[in-house]
Amino acid sequence: MRTSILALLLIGVMHTAFAQTKDTMKTFDPAFAHTVYFWFKDPTNQADRAKFEASLKTFLDNSKYAKTNFIGAPPKASREVVDGTFTYSLIVTFESAEAQEGYQKEQAHLTFIDECKHLWKKVVVYDSLGL
Repeated sequence: MRTSILALLLIGVMHTAFAQTKDTMKTFDPAFAHTVYFWFKDPTNQADRAKFEASLKTFLDNSKYAKTNFIGAPPKASREVVDGTFTYSLIVTFESAEAQEGYQKEQAHLTFIDECKHLWKKVVVYDSLGL
């Protein structure tokens, strides 16, 4: 009985710790999604990864156009249909295709590219309009 109560308390604490609140939740804008995959020249180089992450976060914090964003890395567990060969992924949403065009030209984006382009060997972009 005591073990069951402790397990329930632990589940409740974990749910509260990982749940989003109104203060931390960002609304995904379905109008336009910009998805980018980066393959690094040396994906195991921790200094390169730290530089990329810092530069990318600075860029996104200063973007006038990016509405929401998600920075990811491939998961360890993978299925046959999942391409986990990339080093990082980025998903950014915009209010419109015009806002995404502004993002491409803004200084924060250009600075990020200049600071990090030497790190990657390949970049693939998928842009999507919401239905």
